[in-house]
Amino acid sequence: MVTPFTDGGALDLDGARELAARLVDEGCEGLVLSGTTGESPTTTDAEKAALVRAVREAVGGRATLVAGVGTADTAHTVDLARAAEKAGADGLLVVAPYYSRPPQDAVEAHLREVADATALPVMLYDIPARTGTRIEPETVLRLAGHPRIVAVKDCSLDLLGAQKVLHRTELAYYAGCDEQTLALYAVGGAGCVSTVANVVPRRFRAILDAFDAGDTAGAARLQLAVNDLIESMMAAGLPGTVTAKALLTRLGLPAGPVRPPLRPAGRETADGLLTVYERLAGGAGTRLEDAV
Repeated sequence: MVTPFTDGGALDLDGARELAARLVDEGCEGLVLSGTTGESPTTTDAEKAALVRAVREAVGGRATLVAGVGTADTAHTVDLARAAEKAGADGLLVVAPYYSRPPQDAVEAHLREVADATALPVMLYDIPARTGTRIEPETVLRLAGHPRIVAVKDCSLDLLGAQKVLHRTELAYYAGCDEQTLALYAVGGAGCVSTVANVVPRRFRAILDAFDAGDTAGAARLQLAVNDLIESMMAAGLPGTVTAKALLTRLGLPAGPVRPPLRPAGRETADGLLTVYERLAGGAGTRLEDAV
């Protein structure tokens, strides 16, 4: 989930409540707060905790709340994990420590220390394009023995490695790259943690529901249909946070600006995103959600 801000750049808790309720109403079983799309590097520790509390107020027990707590500093990550637990999170999203590029034994020790810090279940977040460091499949296999490490958000683009871990563990694997939602689900994945679903949550829910109903051809059609929007939002040279907020704003939904060093999408980019959205929806003025 994006983290809504006011026009002045402050945390918009009312907007967060509205957006969270909409996402749950339209099919999301869980919400990941303060992840990459949630601009976690530029929100304060206090803001992260306040966001969890506000979203919990909005959705109650209707959705699982997973709080992003990963940083480049083990001690800080542990502090954030404990604060998220106190604020009411149901689970933790923990990215590999970034920038310092620690070797795999250090990555493993970091993740174990965070998992030991609270009673909450942990979703590992493997996104080497951002962190500079993989959580290698062999490391994940070792970590799978920890009683609180239960899931992986996979942005490695290594579908073979993901299948290796799926075959040998009980970890729940979630596609972190929207274009791989159906592919990973079809080989035993648990679902997706999606940026594009900020805009079209029912579209992604429909892919998974069709597959669960045995309509694999229908699931494939739904995945292929949304790929144009995925490409426009995720592969056009801008971070997904920027494009998601631009499109949410055009649709009159809570988002607000991004925080520096990110910069907002220009008018031409926002116009292009809206055009793709409307084309998939079947015409201007039609919400894509209504066209599922």
